[in-house]
Amino acid sequence: MALQIIGAGFGRTGTMSMKAALEQLGYPCYHMVECFPNGPEHWKLWEQVGTGTPDWDRLFEGFTATVDFPACTSYAALASYYPNAKVVLTVRDPEKWFASVQSTIFGKEWMEFLPGTEAGAYMKATINDYFDGRMHERDYLIRRFNEHVAEVRETIEPERLLVFEVADGWEPLCEFLELPVPREVFPNVNDTAAVQGIIKAIMANGFQAVLGYKG
Repeated sequence: MALQIIGAGFGRTGTMSMKAALEQLGYPCYHMVECFPNGPEHWKLWEQVGTGTPDWDRLFEGFTATVDFPACTSYAALASYYPNAKVVLTVRDPEKWFASVQSTIFGKEWMEFLPGTEAGAYMKATINDYFDGRMHERDYLIRRFNEHVAEVRETIEPERLLVFEVADGWEPLCEFLELPVPREVFPNVNDTAAVQGIIKAIMANGFQAVLGYKG
């Protein structure tokens, strides 16, 4: 299986809703919720991405789409490796994005917890380093968000790129993918409370106890 859809949008831009939508359209979709439960052996493949020796086919075995971290920061490399894949850039208001990440995936206690764990190296390589480790600086992160959007627009050919807000619904996405519009409403997955709960559980009990991976 080769990737057919590459999500270039950061986490907390509606990527869980996008994952649900793509899977409804028939694209098995990789997301951080797939990455974490696979455990350290899988995470080391993302460390290889950080050292410039990715094994993309192994990372995305069984998937035809990817959204969210950790893959979104490698959108350009993925677009080159999978030249027939289309790119979807999920976006939202940068101020709301900043508030969302600070209350969830970039939270101060979580960021301080990660470096001492088995997940620390791959998270640093694929996420923290992309933001120069400045995970709580409002002005910098908003500027980096806007820079990323501009970089994606400049890097990906217009005919290959859809810039998308989940509030736009099915029509632009299905037109872009040349698929019929489903009768069901577009998924709206608000996973903030779930993400916060998982983070608290991992900090209290550790990755393996919460996620249940082997090894």
